[in-house]
Amino acid sequence: MQTAEDQFQFFEGVLFESFGRDFQVTEYRLLQGGSINVTVQVVTNEGKYFVKYNTRNHEGMFETEARGLDLLREANVIRVPEVINWGRRDGQDYLVLENIEYTKPNFDYWEMLGEKIAALHRNTDEKFGLNFDNYIGSLRQSNEQKEDWLSFFIEKRLNLQAGLAYYNELISRDLYEKFQQFYKVLPELLPNEPASLLHGDLWTGNVITNENGEPTLIDPAVYYGNREMEIAFTTLFGGFDKRFYDTYNEAYPLQPRFDMRVPIYNIYPLLVHVNLFGTSYLPPIIRTLNKYL
Repeated sequence: MQTAEDQFQFFEGVLFESFGRDFQVTEYRLLQGGSINVTVQVVTNEGKYFVKYNTRNHEGMFETEARGLDLLREANVIRVPEVINWGRRDGQDYLVLENIEYTKPNFDYWEMLGEKIAALHRNTDEKFGLNFDNYIGSLRQSNEQKEDWLSFFIEKRLNLQAGLAYYNELISRDLYEKFQQFYKVLPELLPNEPASLLHGDLWTGNVITNENGEPTLIDPAVYYGNREMEIAFTTLFGGFDKRFYDTYNEAYPLQPRFDMRVPIYNIYPLLVHVNLFGTSYLPPIIRTLNKYL
């Protein structure tokens, strides 16, 4: 078990590796984080830094998170923490980021977020996917590139997660075969859209308010995909304020009947939750499959 002294030495070592000089850590504060990593605000003689670390050895997790954050920052449309360094020390993987001081949101926070996500989605690519894989939660996310959204959505999103759930006996063979039938009706249901740059895990827990009261994106699972996938994702787990959706739709109108497609897109994050947390997330998936079969 690590002592407080061990922790101070760990953070000082991480910062030395990041900057190439000694830092004196005067305090560290545990922050609310997810189920995978420990998140800490580290206070030093040269300012504050955000450090997240884990001992679970998810190969490449922080490297791909750093690359995803950099990709979002390069779009230059919404605040994203600056990546300082990532690496491994004392048996623990770590990621060092710019510290963002949380404050209360501005009165136009949701409108600003809607405009900025619309601007992010106007960054496009010729192919769907990405030139590197990453993680969603603690699960590997395959981003092998495809020429069309339908192939990518079926092969690299739905079927990989359904196959994992079947392998781990979280879904039955009958349900797995129902997925195979469902894929056949998707061409009639999903519209064509450009391959937009997506945050990839956009829910309320991954949008924070910075020191200026403006939205900031954290913890991405980036790839280029149909932007409807991203907006559908935001409706899960409490959803965003109505002002976000109104402003987004003014800035970059969604195609007609988008609301009807939301449950289809959300099969993916719900399958991820099945594989991470168990079968309590299955009922809405089954309802959607049954609706179209």
